[in-house]
Amino acid sequence: MTKTRRKHDAQFKAKVALEAMREQETVAELARRYSVHPAQIHLWKKQLLERAGAAFDDKAEERQPEPEKQELLRKIGELTMERDFLSHALRRNR
Repeated sequence: MTKTRRKHDAQFKAKVALEAMREQETVAELARRYSVHPAQIHLWKKQLLERAGAAFDDKAEERQPEPEKQELLRKIGELTMERDFLSHALRRNR
């Protein structure tokens, strides 16, 4: 019998972790109901506790630019280096 790995989205993980936090059911009961391993629920619960503060941190978004912004900043750096290199080469050839 082969088991296939399933990808759970963030909404599902948050839902299960929050239910585990409420402690209205045991982790084993939640694991059976949602067909996931109990260790996985403990991990999601731990991650929720560790990252909960970021939900209320206004500056967290400023510290971690979105991927598009990171790509643009990388491109700006690349073009700046190119410009500097070419301007130095032009000065040497004069």
